[in-house]
Amino acid sequence: MSTIVVKHEDRTAELESGATAIQALKALEAVRGQIVAARVDGDEWDLDRPVPDGATIDPIYADTEDGRAILRHSVAHLMAQAVTDLFPGAKWAIGPPVENGFYYDFDVETPFTPDDLERIEARMSELMKERQAFVREELSKDEALELFADQPYKREVIERVAAGGAEEDAVAATTADAEVRGGEPVFTVYRNMRSEDDEAWVDLCRGPHIPSSDRVPAFKLLRTAGAYWRGREDQPMLQRIYGTAWESKKALDAHLEMLEEARKRDHRKLGRELELVHFPEELGSGLAIFLPKGALVRQQMEDWIRAEVIARGYEPVYTPHVAREDLWRISGHLENYGELMFPGMELDDGSAYRMKPMNCPFHILAYKSRTRSYRDLPLRLAELGTVYRFEKSGVVNGMLRARGFTQDDSHIFCRADQIVDEVVGCIEFARDLYQAFGLGEPSRVAVSTRPEGKSVGTDEQWERAEDALKRACEASGYDYVVDEGEGAFYGPKIDIHARDAIGREWQLTTIQVDFTLPDRFEMSYIGDDGEPHQPFMVHRALFGSIERFFAVMLESFNGAFPTWLAPLQVAVVPVAADFVDYGLEVAAALEERGIRVHVDDSDDTLGNKIRKAKTSKTPYALVVGSDEAEARTVAVNPYAGDRRRAVPLDDFVDEIATEVADRRTAVPAAP
Repeated sequence: MSTIVVKHEDRTAELESGATAIQALKALEAVRGQIVAARVDGDEWDLDRPVPDGATIDPIYADTEDGRAILRHSVAHLMAQAVTDLFPGAKWAIGPPVENGFYYDFDVETPFTPDDLERIEARMSELMKERQAFVREELSKDEALELFADQPYKREVIERVAAGGAEEDAVAATTADAEVRGGEPVFTVYRNMRSEDDEAWVDLCRGPHIPSSDRVPAFKLLRTAGAYWRGREDQPMLQRIYGTAWESKKALDAHLEMLEEARKRDHRKLGRELELVHFPEELGSGLAIFLPKGALVRQQMEDWIRAEVIARGYEPVYTPHVAREDLWRISGHLENYGELMFPGMELDDGSAYRMKPMNCPFHILAYKSRTRSYRDLPLRLAELGTVYRFEKSGVVNGMLRARGFTQDDSHIFCRADQIVDEVVGCIEFARDLYQAFGLGEPSRVAVSTRPEGKSVGTDEQWERAEDALKRACEASGYDYVVDEGEGAFYGPKIDIHARDAIGREWQLTTIQVDFTLPDRFEMSYIGDDGEPHQPFMVHRALFGSIERFFAVMLESFNGAFPTWLAPLQVAVVPVAADFVDYGLEVAAALEERGIRVHVDDSDDTLGNKIRKAKTSKTPYALVVGSDEAEARTVAVNPYAGDRRRAVPLDDFVDEIATEVADRRTAVPAAP
């Protein structure tokens, strides 16, 4: 009898050859909870798949990020099986796990309806009760093409993977595994089987999956939408079904509750109700107008960042919104970013122009306006620069993903020995910004490395830049994760995330090290040796974009901005017309200290006036009547907090002026 030895942490076990991952984990006493798969020598592995001799094995639990992804991918397969059962002739495309859920795309005659989702859910529940096993199988390219002879989208994926296009095609990369053996690709498929004699439903997939369909603790189908195949408008429009799956009914219920709360807090809904922003159809998708109240909030954001960049040694610049196409050819944007640039405009000088998707080439030209010395470095240039990106209509999402937006953009030109310190400064700047605007400490810091396919620069340059970013994270005291292949085409980056009041995580700040653009633009400085040297370039946007950060704040605060940010900080509410004069006196005292205040002198009832202030989420309503006018006091009715009567006017003015000056912002608590 042949045997194998497997390892977990400091334990080893000897098993019969052919032992599965779950058998190995049990022998190693590594089962501590709800396991969905294993990690074998770093690779995700089905629990019923035999493990090799000498393998190191770790469990993947259902309540981890990787475990949930495997669970959700498995449920996506069951959903596709249910759809093909209920809608004969349906073609199925792709069904990957995504953040907090999954989706699957189908080619069907008519769009799905809410009633269809209920039927699909019911059929999925039936399939789960059948305890269908997820059985892995390996096929050659020809076998895979024959198996999916009537599924054009699967055949396209097979052909693309076989041709080596998986690195550039997320569709192919996430839906098929093609290990090359003997020069030929070997594809993996998974069959949903009730028994060995069963005519199993089968899907092209890299896996792994949960052992069987009855291992799904909780799931819910959420909505449908149209989606172009491979995200391209020249491809067929498919019907996408979104769903979610969790390791327990409790976790699912918590997520559904969060989704309902998020729906109530949608920045487009709140922006309309509170008269902050406007999304007119005439303007076009992904473009917004800040109304006066929203503009006041934005102005506070911009004033804060302008003051901070000056205090931290940055110098302001202003740059145009368009430039000749030649500039974008030099920078590499036309080659590597052209699909996200708006089409060119040919002017009467015979040159083609493009609206800018980024500000960096303009700041480089500002740097090159004169000869620079090593004594000039680091040179930190800052701008609130509006950029334009040709986002597809399917991904535009209000101000969270827009086609025109303003970045608090800065570029730092420095020597190699200054990179780490400059990146540390950017990280600490981001931390201070998150604190000031009520988002607390960063929730996730990620270093994104060189992307597959489109990128420029040498391996040595990328390694040096990635190392600098990692050392900066460590020097800042932050633990970080590595997001493999998520860097920009011109260099690696740090993405800093924040968590909002209902527990959602948002990627906001980006910091990038760039060695490519200085080379492309032949940038230089004169070193202390009298010779020219090439500077490094650090890109950073702390808000990310003003619009996106505004939307995140609006949703996190549910429209109730802290006093220093609120468009209207105080509503003065006279009890009757006789006390309007005293109300105006109260307003004048507040305005003298820079407080934004309004006197409601309408004929409405007192109750309706207070409700109006509450509905508009004004931080303070001050009720004034005969007692207040006589004693020169106010009755304080805050949006959140306890009411107070007979507060001396001068005391309240001092209180709110201090609150605004200190920019007091309660950090939203996670649920």
